[in-house]
Amino acid sequence: MTMEVSFEQPDLTVIKENKIHRNKYLPSVQPVDEVFTRDASVDIRGSPSIKSKSGNWRACLFILANECCERLAYYGITTNLVHYLKNGFGQSNATAANNDTNWSGTCYITPLLGGFLADSYWGRFWTIAVFSTVYFIGMTVLTLSAFIPKLKPPFCSKGNDECHSSKVQIGVSFLALYLIALGTGGIKPCVSSFGADQFDEMDEEEKKKKSSFFNWFYLSINIGALVASSVLVWIQVNVGWGWGFGIPTVTMGIAICSFLLGTKLYRHKKPAGSALTRIAQVVVASTRKWRIQIPSDKFLLYEVHDKELAIEGSQKLDHTDNFLFLDKAATRTEDEKRIRGTISPWQLTTVTQVEELKSIIRLLPIWACGVIFATVFTQMSTLFILQGDTMNLHVGPNFRIPPASLSIFDSISVILWVPVYDQIIVPFACKYTGHGRGFTHLQRIGIGLFISTVGMAVAAIVEIERLRFVRRHNYYEKDHIPMSIFWQVPQYFILGAAEVFTNIGNLEFFYDQAPDGMRSLCSALTLTTIALGSYLSTLLVTIVTNITTRHGEVGWIPTNLNYGHIDYFFWLLAFLSFLNFLLFLIIAHWYKCKKTAITFPASKSTISSP
Repeated sequence: MTMEVSFEQPDLTVIKENKIHRNKYLPSVQPVDEVFTRDASVDIRGSPSIKSKSGNWRACLFILANECCERLAYYGITTNLVHYLKNGFGQSNATAANNDTNWSGTCYITPLLGGFLADSYWGRFWTIAVFSTVYFIGMTVLTLSAFIPKLKPPFCSKGNDECHSSKVQIGVSFLALYLIALGTGGIKPCVSSFGADQFDEMDEEEKKKKSSFFNWFYLSINIGALVASSVLVWIQVNVGWGWGFGIPTVTMGIAICSFLLGTKLYRHKKPAGSALTRIAQVVVASTRKWRIQIPSDKFLLYEVHDKELAIEGSQKLDHTDNFLFLDKAATRTEDEKRIRGTISPWQLTTVTQVEELKSIIRLLPIWACGVIFATVFTQMSTLFILQGDTMNLHVGPNFRIPPASLSIFDSISVILWVPVYDQIIVPFACKYTGHGRGFTHLQRIGIGLFISTVGMAVAAIVEIERLRFVRRHNYYEKDHIPMSIFWQVPQYFILGAAEVFTNIGNLEFFYDQAPDGMRSLCSALTLTTIALGSYLSTLLVTIVTNITTRHGEVGWIPTNLNYGHIDYFFWLLAFLSFLNFLLFLIIAHWYKCKKTAITFPASKSTISSP
């Protein structure tokens, strides 16, 4: 790989335009590039970020603390929500599982709104701050609905004579849940990208730290999830749902405070304007010029050369040789060449704008492969819990472990695998692959996809053994058979390992390959796979239930799982997961990375690299 570098003297007009007093911030003995970050980041006031006083791990500590607390709040709800719906509102297994997955799916669709607002208008910091407030309001309403007698669900499973929830009880609870879903929409797509923004991409040392940041970011998520799935689930089952929801609400308040405390340290990327508008301009311009011949020399395509950045806050992108039809948008007609004034972007766009859309198109097949992977993980909050609920929950003579708490082994798996991957696997793999991160992003994602297939196969085998135990001892009508719930530990642990490879790989891959002005939106795009995975799980459960209950059959997923065959459902998911892995191998072989034409704002030095 060759790299062309050219350097010019620092342009002090850039400093003046940003109202920076040169004598205060630029000692004569220190080059401009060593004082300011070189990736166009700014502080909260909009001035260039001073390298020694902003960003890096000192800023990320507040972000990681925020993420840990926010995830504790989120998993404090989602981990055991299927039981709240089933026991509190008297819903059937299938209905509770579908309501759970529908809500979870919505939590991962709303990030598209948050990502769009962050990239286009508000910036990541303000998007997180505003949506966190909505999140906190939703948590508060949910807590009140579990404390106030007239709003509490009847909890039919506990012997209440009246097993029908009122419209007010259902309405308030679901209003709270969907306010939380809206709140997550501004946090999920922004926090990981905002954390990565704290590392200067133009600084090799900081760039290496950014790669590790994604690992430790995911670790903070699972620390929160670990506490939620153990302590909070126990409180919900044994103390009450009011306290079980109240503690996460307080934790969410702490998350907001932690985030705001780091305000002075943060580096910000300027919003680039509407990403959807820029995409639409390329589509319209290329369509209008469908008869125009594209020049054979890519340097004849239109680009803004008299400005440092073609799009506010974004680096320029080099031309790539696929989806050539879109290049027509950056091809000037003879009439346009004669125009000296401004040409409408709906008629002529820059190469960078065209390449933004190409980058998104190239990412879509990789994104699509995440849907089946997400469907597999949805089972941990639905069928895995219902499966565990039929088993022996006792740990010792007096303690019963809530089935939802077994997801702690997923979190423990991640917590163990992250440092192992970062400190052992990466250095070891580097010796054989020659790659700075041990594996490429796509290799890392593919390994996780294969591991998830193994996880579902193990879950199916555990269910086969459970059903054999039921048949052998005629335990069909028993609520809990004397087979330990800890048989489920391997399936949780294996899926945790898959997360470390695929989910973290996805976070880093989409941040790296997304255009600068669309990073939050692309992070949101990765999250929609979880939403679609939840919806696909709902669809599969519905289809399987409808097909397998014909002619009076109990079906694969009946209310009493001892008569069912969720092992068949797990085998179905294992088969789909393996096909998904094979498809991913083909797509990864086809994928071409984006090319960046980097511009250093302070020195106007340029680097072109693949």
